[in-house]
Amino acid sequence: MTLSARIAVLASLACSSCATYSNAWMAGRTAAAAENRVMLIRRQPPSFGQHRLDYQSALYPDLSLFLQKFGSPDFLAEMTNDDQHYLILYYLPKRQAYACRTKGSFGHEVEFAGPYPITKHELELLDGFRQQAARINRKN
Repeated sequence: MTLSARIAVLASLACSSCATYSNAWMAGRTAAAAENRVMLIRRQPPSFGQHRLDYQSALYPDLSLFLQKFGSPDFLAEMTNDDQHYLILYYLPKRQAYACRTKGSFGHEVEFAGPYPITKHELELLDGFRQQAARINRKN
């Protein structure tokens, strides 16, 4: 499946992932909630996506190193296919995305691919989600 197709599928589920989330993410309890979602990464107030990114980077040291090198993404998508877990990291200003996948069911090693270009349509869609989350955050 192409990156554009994945974004289209995941985007339809994304809006609920932009809201602030409680501490239920501890110990991976939110894995089911994160599955097949595009999640906003926001530090203040911490978004659900930020909690998931923090959890995944603690679980996968290579992801932590990647984030130290490239910085925090604007959005994160998670999906599982068979025994592999995938993370897609979206960097809107650079119009790039990186794919990260586990190397096995129980290991803590990951491999990266990319960068992949983000199309104008994908950029507009994701930026719209970010703006919507900012409006919701201002109301609260």
